[in-house]
Amino acid sequence: MTWSATARYSLVPAPGSLGFVHDLLNTRSAGRPRRPDLLAEVTSAQDWAGEALAAWAGETGQEVPAVALGEDDLDPLRDLRVDLHALVAGPAAPQPEHQAGVVLRLGSDGRVRPEPRGTGWRALASVALIAIADAQAADTWRRLKACRNLRCEAAFFDRSRNNSGTWHDVRVCGNPANLRAYRARQRSEKN
Repeated sequence: MTWSATARYSLVPAPGSLGFVHDLLNTRSAGRPRRPDLLAEVTSAQDWAGEALAAWAGETGQEVPAVALGEDDLDPLRDLRVDLHALVAGPAAPQPEHQAGVVLRLGSDGRVRPEPRGTGWRALASVALIAIADAQAADTWRRLKACRNLRCEAAFFDRSRNNSGTWHDVRVCGNPANLRAYRARQRSEKN
């Protein structure tokens, strides 16, 4: 299984179930060149959700939740995506709270696992919040970021040793920004 929204930016997905959140963030119209918003219409949103849930199930070993999206699910799902993007873009104003249904199940192996609940966008929010909680426990959540290039803002997983990455791709977004900053400094030094 692959995370299709993240793959369209030629990015390596975040590890484990955090790949679901990474993929959700990359459903937006972002990157250079701009890619279409996968949550703009019910058909594309349903296609993305089916693929992402199958990938999530492959990562977690859980059953693929059956989620049917309707027109009423698109705005709340896009709102969730906007709020999550603001969190990974860096320090920001306080975000609205999000809640999702979760059931804790004791497996035959003695491990307790959270299982998503809800229908439509709420089921996807449940999967995302479970993935974030798991990533926070594993200390990988802080590595999910948004490209600092405002013309891009694709979500990426920072694999740098010291977690200092700021661009989803240094060649595509970092070099042009650094060159513009260098030229601006040169002009200001001449004045």
